[in-house]
Amino acid sequence: MISEKAVARVAARAARTALRRQTGGPLARQGLTEPDVFASTHGGRTRLALSLDLPYPADLVGACQRLSSEIADDVSALTGLQVSEVALTIRRLVHVSGPRRRRVQ
Repeated sequence: MISEKAVARVAARAARTALRRQTGGPLARQGLTEPDVFASTHGGRTRLALSLDLPYPADLVGACQRLSSEIADDVSALTGLQVSEVALTIRRLVHVSGPRRRRVQ
């Protein structure tokens, strides 16, 4: 049996990887901090609670759905546990400026 602490570490790594995929780079470069993760396991199932930063502007609902799905898939694949719930809490929104646009006159 895998410990809850180990599952939480796996989920934190999965969250960092999923965030990097969505943002296109390392979290620190985006101004995002590391996610906080809590895992509860029982009978081959796990429930995950994550608190994380997200870049803004963005489609927050879509981003959360993609993150939840990717994290659940990765944790399940790496631990063999069925992920019954992924609860995401957005700790803060970090304004990310896109490429600078110059006005043509």
